[in-house]
Amino acid sequence: MTTIMETILVLAHTEVDGSLTENMLEALGAAKTLAGTLVVGLIGADVKATANAIAGCGAVNFLGVSDTDFSQARYGSDAAAAEAICRAAKATVVIAPATSRWNRVLAGVAHRLGGRVDTHVTGISAAGGALSVTRWYYRQRMEAVLQRTQRPWVIALESGCAEPWKGSAGTAKVENVTVTPGDAAKRTTVTGVKAPATDQQTIRPDAKLLFVAGAGWTKKQSDGKTHTDEAGNIILKFLDLTKASLGSSKSLVDLSGEGQAVLPFMSHLNQVGQTGATPRHPKGLSTCCHGEEPHAVGWRFINERRAVNLDPNCGWARGKADVLYVADAFEVMRKVNDLLAAKK
Repeated sequence: MTTIMETILVLAHTEVDGSLTENMLEALGAAKTLAGTLVVGLIGADVKATANAIAGCGAVNFLGVSDTDFSQARYGSDAAAAEAICRAAKATVVIAPATSRWNRVLAGVAHRLGGRVDTHVTGISAAGGALSVTRWYYRQRMEAVLQRTQRPWVIALESGCAEPWKGSAGTAKVENVTVTPGDAAKRTTVTGVKAPATDQQTIRPDAKLLFVAGAGWTKKQSDGKTHTDEAGNIILKFLDLTKASLGSSKSLVDLSGEGQAVLPFMSHLNQVGQTGATPRHPKGLSTCCHGEEPHAVGWRFINERRAVNLDPNCGWARGKADVLYVADAFEVMRKVNDLLAAKK
């Protein structure tokens, strides 16, 4: 472990119930590896219980902005709170999880502080005594290592890129940072949340398994006919039994614009690769995909990758999957669902 002369602030916001998500703990875990002077800043309706839950992290100080005005995401109040905590901590490095809430405000906060910001960071280290970060460019084909002399340096760390902090709870002394957002900062009001029912949710970032469906599910099968409805039922049953997250190749989500049969629950939000997401699940299972490079890049950070495809010469057979099953995905997944249902 290399010691660096930095004051490191881990900036986190609580969830509506006051808890911290996994990526918040990952940001804390990444900061701990740097062995600088650690400060934790918390924003939410009530941060006391949250601070107690991570009291054993070794922070020299806990700073909090807590009020009902900060319970929901809002640029005006969030930016004011984050700026106030950064100034109170005299932080030279600010590490925050790349949540949708923080991604909206961190660049503005860095500008207010006269600092610099790097987003989509996938690694932080202090090798040789100099702080550096890594991130990917050109659709995750090129990795860059960056260093900055400008301070404060605000870093948004992507989820799944660091080991989450694990430690004992306790009693933390939280220093309250007073922030009174004006009316202009509170113009946005959250009136409610609309979310699909649990059994309709197909995107689960914290799932242990990513199930990727390709366009082959909607093509003609061995009997010369398409079975799109059956494909949808098989996939949804598997997702329900495993609580896996659903990904898709670009070719499949594009079918709706070509007037072809589509899976009704599939959208561009499920897309992996090209202009889609780059998920980081522990395991991945790809089915009916021909394994083109852009799609393979989209799930390159999956730790264990398996695929099911009838073509032994498909892209997955050329090193993009750890294990390739040369078989009919319909038959395989029907059998898998039967086994899972019997076990459940």
